[in-house]
Amino acid sequence: MMGDKRYMTLTPESKSSSLDTVRATSRALPIALLRARETVMGPIRLMLTGAGVTEQQWRVLRVLAENGVMDPTALSEASCLLLPSLTRIVNYLEKQNLVTRARHETDGRRFLLEITPLGNALIARNIPHSNEIYAALEKQFGQDKMEQLLDLLQDLSNIDLK
Repeated sequence: MMGDKRYMTLTPESKSSSLDTVRATSRALPIALLRARETVMGPIRLMLTGAGVTEQQWRVLRVLAENGVMDPTALSEASCLLLPSLTRIVNYLEKQNLVTRARHETDGRRFLLEITPLGNALIARNIPHSNEIYAALEKQFGQDKMEQLLDLLQDLSNIDLK
């Protein structure tokens, strides 16, 4: 490991455990993923600000637009949100008439969520700009590399480290 730029040697003053080396932040996956996320999300955040929605609200609307009626658990998983956060977001989107909530047909304790025509209109107004951002990213990064990256990230998401 010595001389490997992926690792750095901790100085005696900085050692807090028995580890002699630690992965350099320039080669640490969590930090690399955050950097990449910020590169991608910067222009998208500008678009969403103009649309009057947050990243999380947009994800919920996009997932509902793509999948139709969903229960909160499935929506939570598909939109990468914890259920308590999803509950707050759905409450807000419901007040804005972007999402509706209806009782489950056979289980009165459960409910289902659906995007409204107003929510679909918000998505439709912003998809062209979203597609432009994606096209610019794909043009700079390359279509093949984009597909490979998406496949690799899907594979990474399927790993169980528990």
